[in-house]
Amino acid sequence: MRSSAHLSWSKIAVALLFVMAMILPQFSDAQNQPPVAPVDRAQARSMVITQDGIVAAESPLAAQAGVEILRRGGNAIDAAIAANAVMGVVAPMSNGIGGDLFVIYYEAKTGKLYGLNASGWAPSGLNAQLLKDKGFRAMPVRGIYSVTVPGVIDGWQKLLERFGNKKLPDVLAPAIHVAEQGYPVTEWVANLWANNAQVVRENDEAAHVYLINDQPPKAGQLFKNPDLAWSLKQIATGGRDAFYKGELARRIVKLSQSHDGLMTLEDLATYSSEWVDPLSTTYRGWTVYELPPNGQGVAALEMLNIMETFPLQDPKQYPLNQTHTLHMMIEAKKLAYADLERYIGEPRNNPEVMKAAMAMLTKPYAAERAKLINMDKANCAVTAGDPLPAAGDTIYLSAVDRDGNMVSLIQSNYENFGSGLVAEGTGFVMHDRGALFNLDAKSPNVLDGHKRPLHTIIPAFMEQGTTRIAFGIMGGWNQAQAHAQFVSHVVDFKQNIQLALETARFTKATFAGCDVELENRIPGNVKTELEAKGHVLQMHNGFSNRFGGGQAVMRDFSTRINYGGSDPRKDGAAIPELPF
Repeated sequence: MRSSAHLSWSKIAVALLFVMAMILPQFSDAQNQPPVAPVDRAQARSMVITQDGIVAAESPLAAQAGVEILRRGGNAIDAAIAANAVMGVVAPMSNGIGGDLFVIYYEAKTGKLYGLNASGWAPSGLNAQLLKDKGFRAMPVRGIYSVTVPGVIDGWQKLLERFGNKKLPDVLAPAIHVAEQGYPVTEWVANLWANNAQVVRENDEAAHVYLINDQPPKAGQLFKNPDLAWSLKQIATGGRDAFYKGELARRIVKLSQSHDGLMTLEDLATYSSEWVDPLSTTYRGWTVYELPPNGQGVAALEMLNIMETFPLQDPKQYPLNQTHTLHMMIEAKKLAYADLERYIGEPRNNPEVMKAAMAMLTKPYAAERAKLINMDKANCAVTAGDPLPAAGDTIYLSAVDRDGNMVSLIQSNYENFGSGLVAEGTGFVMHDRGALFNLDAKSPNVLDGHKRPLHTIIPAFMEQGTTRIAFGIMGGWNQAQAHAQFVSHVVDFKQNIQLALETARFTKATFAGCDVELENRIPGNVKTELEAKGHVLQMHNGFSNRFGGGQAVMRDFSTRINYGGSDPRKDGAAIPELPF
């Protein structure tokens, strides 16, 4: 009986082993394989996913330069500056060493966020009354009076000295090489060049640098900038003093004097960028960070606070990009931007600016502002609230390294080709950021000497639990409203960072009125329904640069995996570091 039972159990065991041999490999494969992607999906490209570093930039050349710095032992700061320098070569109308810089940096070993405001000030002798006496009724958009001290070089050096592994010669080498050897112009950049060719034709030195036989380079045409290579070499060897005290400074002042400007050597030599603490708000369990004034980031945070009073996380009430949802967001934008225009400017020597900014970020104030939204009708005459108690063009890039350090960096000339002015032999255009001042003596943003203007460019950062996202979306006054939409796409609609960048957006470049712009990838009924509420719509095809181009990197610290996304509204890419 024991033998028979043993034989029976042996047969059963053999049968079980046979079945397990057939099933277990399939079971094992199923457990180890990622879920099969659906045949159809809403996004055009996948996220970049890696254990190593990623640089997401508006040019693949710039992103590759940053990745190469990572490969050579650099960290996210080093990579971001290398990419930024190359962007100044390959997209010279949008950014460059004649512009300003803002950065949010996440340091993985301490878990701390750092902000850098490298925006420049107006010449000491320039003020609103002087321009009024010259016959100006508003700030000029181009020309010498729109030029403020460029902040980018001082910002680069401060970032490298505090957080970098590399020195200026290392991180500027790729940009110098590209400027000397040339590069084929990309599609978006070629369009911007062609659309703004007349700006550079109006200045002989700008025309010399940026036109080929008096014509802008076409897509695929090789472009070199040896003068810019020379300027970058001066900075690589002499550091920030080469720009603010050396030959470059002398050439900038000579340019200013030749146009009856007021920039002095002292204005340049005494300039210093500033470390700042990011502002934040919470949005449905996430913390979202922006830099404090003189930037517009506070408007993005106020807009999110207003949006949070509506149940966007309920897809039945507020479906993505449907009439109800878009109407509410557009109205929230108007309310936040009305406050931005009324209260925000240079905070130094004006404590009321920061008082207003902090009051604008309170949840009770957002709740009061939200009550002004009529869900049936657009408000064409939004006014600023009372938060206090009684009494263009730009580039954005992001980087993450294998250790989890993250950079959110934005840099700009403001308008394409900035002021339109190039100092002889330097190869870069001076920005026109001063155009954002105003001449109203009662405004916190009135023009004055050694004062910084209200800025449009803003980097951003968000976190929840072990997840961190460094992101930004360029485009003048588009930025704060685009940031709020990106955050909502990630948080409310559970999109990954690539899809959140691609999703159709609205933008409203003006502060007053009911005009608003939309991409035509929204559902077909939405345009008619929004117009019925009083919105005056301008539609754009496909992926329009009018709505800005964004980049994003994400780190999951629980798995040590990095993710990258890049907006198809630009020529760029998120490029991973090759693992070794």
